[in-house]
Amino acid sequence: MFFDKKLTELSFLVYGLGLTGRSVINFLKKNNINNYTVWDDNNKNMTKKKKTFNINKSFKSVDFIVLSPGVSLNNSKNKKNLIKYKKKIITDIDLIFLFKKFSKSIVVTGTNGKSTTCKIIGHVLKKNGFRTAIGGNIGTPILDLNITKDSYLIIEASSFQLSHSQFIRPDFAVLLNISNDHLDWHGSMKNYINSKFKLFRLQKNNQYSLISNKFKLSYKKKKFFGKLIIPKIHVYKKFKIKIKNSYFNSNINDENMSFVYSLAKKLKISNSSFFRSLKTFKGLEHRYEVFLKKKNHTFINDSKATSFQATKFALENTKNIFWIVGGLPKKNDKIQLKNLKKNIAKSYIIGRHTNFFKKQIKNEIDYKVTKNLKNSIIQVLKDIKILKYKYNNILLSPASASFDQFINFEKRGEKFKELSCHYARKYI
Repeated sequence: MFFDKKLTELSFLVYGLGLTGRSVINFLKKNNINNYTVWDDNNKNMTKKKKTFNINKSFKSVDFIVLSPGVSLNNSKNKKNLIKYKKKIITDIDLIFLFKKFSKSIVVTGTNGKSTTCKIIGHVLKKNGFRTAIGGNIGTPILDLNITKDSYLIIEASSFQLSHSQFIRPDFAVLLNISNDHLDWHGSMKNYINSKFKLFRLQKNNQYSLISNKFKLSYKKKKFFGKLIIPKIHVYKKFKIKIKNSYFNSNINDENMSFVYSLAKKLKISNSSFFRSLKTFKGLEHRYEVFLKKKNHTFINDSKATSFQATKFALENTKNIFWIVGGLPKKNDKIQLKNLKKNIAKSYIIGRHTNFFKKQIKNEIDYKVTKNLKNSIIQVLKDIKILKYKYNNILLSPASASFDQFINFEKRGEKFKELSCHYARKYI
């Protein structure tokens, strides 16, 4: 163990009382740990909770500070204390590893594709007789899962969680990709990359690290101990034709599927069982979700694409796109359409930051500022009648966060689906 005390004797400061913070409190209670205090920078969240009246004393006295992923050290009300006691900071995922009550762990990170990859891994394992539990950044807080000693724990880990991680030690660590994202939180691309690589830091030589070939040299320079696996896309694509599921027809998931395939082989799942299990897989809601087909119109909800890199996958693998884009752009994100504009019939800009998107695309593709989803869908259906393509793809892939108009990308995607179904009935 990393410290002398028994786990039940440890003391905690739970910092942040959102979904993650509340799950931490419940977890501590279940494990008979009563020596904890709580804090939230928002005073409203403190009213019904066990208050820490002397926050400075708590920072000094506790063994660990369990920091919610949404809390930024630089923007917190207790910035000085958080930086001063940074070595005490852990995450909810760390708690899972400290109280290890599972069989094997699979932790997936990357800029794009984490959620879909986790869901596919979980589906394949479950279909092949594994007891699984999936959570983390994918939706359900990891500490709220029903985990047993024979569970294969599948965790989606964000860069926020990994940045403060001290005890994560996956049996299978998966790094899918890295591109510009969350730089306003991390401060630099270097810090962002380093947070992702913390996934491998504590691995032993009987554990596995799955990374793409482009990170091979960086991985070896850091002299990690995990067994390195480089998934090969061409190996997966060789057998891809055997998947009897239209969801996998496009190339959008090929790179991530090469990771899933490599993982399945290490878990001794046969090719026939692997491809058979994918037959019943349904995609992740809000991630390239084909939810409506009517005549020659296909409506695709890709609201989860909150950066251009995420949107790029959809633009690369779709033709005749009527593209709805816009929202709250991320720091240093750029829209590069050079090799993609042939796929785009027209774009429709929504949100409160239209100037940013106009500047990015005005010399590349035809566009119209529509400001909201309702106007966009109505305008798309009008333009489709004029352009008269044989088939049309109406794609919401915003390439930006939702917070300028919606509380999260889920609400944005739900609204898009609701409006699409309504106006499709009216105009098609």
